[in-house]
Amino acid sequence: MAAARPPRDPSSDADTGRSSGIAGIAPAAPLSRNAQAIAGEYLRRILTARVYDVAVETPLELAKNLSRRLGNHVLLKREDTQSVFSFKLRGAYNKMINLAPEALQRGVICASAGNHAQGHALGGEVVLHGDSYSDAYGHALEIEKDQGLTFVHPFDDPDVIAGQGTVAMEVLRQHQGPIDAVFVAIGGGGLISGVAAYIKALRPEVKIIGVQAADSDAMIQSVRKGRRVTLTDVGLFSDGTAVKLVGAETFRITRALVDEFMTVDTDAACAAIKDVFQDTRSILEPAGALGVAAIKQYVETHRLKGKTFVAVTCGANMNFDRLRFVAERAEFGEQREALYAVTVPEERGSFRRFCELIGPPGSAPRQVTEFNYRISHADKAHVFVGISISKRDEAEKIARHFERHGFPTANLTGDELAKEHVRHMVGGRSGLAQGERLFRFEFPERPGALMRFLNSMHPDWNITLFHYRNQGADYGRILVGLVVPEKDSKALATFLATLAFPWVEETDNPVYRLFLN
Repeated sequence: MAAARPPRDPSSDADTGRSSGIAGIAPAAPLSRNAQAIAGEYLRRILTARVYDVAVETPLELAKNLSRRLGNHVLLKREDTQSVFSFKLRGAYNKMINLAPEALQRGVICASAGNHAQGHALGGEVVLHGDSYSDAYGHALEIEKDQGLTFVHPFDDPDVIAGQGTVAMEVLRQHQGPIDAVFVAIGGGGLISGVAAYIKALRPEVKIIGVQAADSDAMIQSVRKGRRVTLTDVGLFSDGTAVKLVGAETFRITRALVDEFMTVDTDAACAAIKDVFQDTRSILEPAGALGVAAIKQYVETHRLKGKTFVAVTCGANMNFDRLRFVAERAEFGEQREALYAVTVPEERGSFRRFCELIGPPGSAPRQVTEFNYRISHADKAHVFVGISISKRDEAEKIARHFERHGFPTANLTGDELAKEHVRHMVGGRSGLAQGERLFRFEFPERPGALMRFLNSMHPDWNITLFHYRNQGADYGRILVGLVVPEKDSKALATFLATLAFPWVEETDNPVYRLFLN
């Protein structure tokens, strides 16, 4: 959720004197003398930074679909289109070009979660150490001392900060009209320090909003407490911003110049990755999507229309194996899928009656995104259900709807255990499934197809297992366990023969025998 600017320590001379509360989208408050001095100090550095020997001026693009959906103008500063897919080469090169010849001759070393190292590298040796940037940083300092190398810091260095500030220089040149706020992801603080310094020097009315992952908010905690705070642990999903301790210089600049701070959770970041993909057909890394996620939250919180926001899409070094996770969690981040545990009586017709409640007659059918059930008790069944929703508050309304019709329901939409693990673990062996036969079916993903499938089955056939997950394809796949009386064997054969959907019997599959039967 959005967080107000953390309160400052009033005794600190770095305090800007601005209030800590969110004041809608009013222009940023006037800068204090201290803030003006910092912005002026870095303006010259940014204007003279050497970055374009290696970097390119990246586009500032309108996210058409997202803008239309939010009712505001969302501009993406496409740093993900740099040759190393990140802004980091700007600061790295500006630092390197300003090093003394003897420092370069000794050799250089850097610590990075990945992007700074790529921006820095012209060959060299890669050493993997630890689980976060902070772990790598400590190890790099040891190597620097042992081998007499020159350390190039990824964020806490004036030349690096100035190089990153050229991003803002391009933004103001590319869009000379009104800008209400610029949203910038924060890890160690180098990018937001450079961006804030340049914009506040030339356009102080533009708000600078810093965005951190909810589980890696070292800068927010530091500004709130008036001193740098070291986090014990950081989340690793947004690894590009997983920093336990922000820089001393970046803390000084950020505290003075950044107007507000926000946190973004994993689901919101995944939804933002999807949003940018739909507009650009590019896939951002989680850190690169934080600014977009924050714009969406900011617009919703303040109910804004017709404003102009810029998000710096700061990186696209995404691990391919994360994409499945991103695709699944994006629906939660967009509040488009709700999860439930529903208790259904083990009696004839109750399964179908519950399914009818999901899409009541006369209403637009709700899309079932997931359905997991395994017979386990003679009197009641626990069903794990995912349902597509269109608004945030709809999840609880659906839960109450099920309750009113006699189906005890737990809303699991915000439950991390359910989203991450339990949804994949529903099932197992059951002593109540004697004589069970297992079938896989495919059917077109159309509204009402699932109910038509259920209605075509004989009411005396006992469904002992049911698994369905919408994968976003044209065809849905269902795994069904059935106990069919011997007298209905011919009826089952007729049902399968006349069914318009492809099917395969899996009763003899060894995987089924090992884990489900």
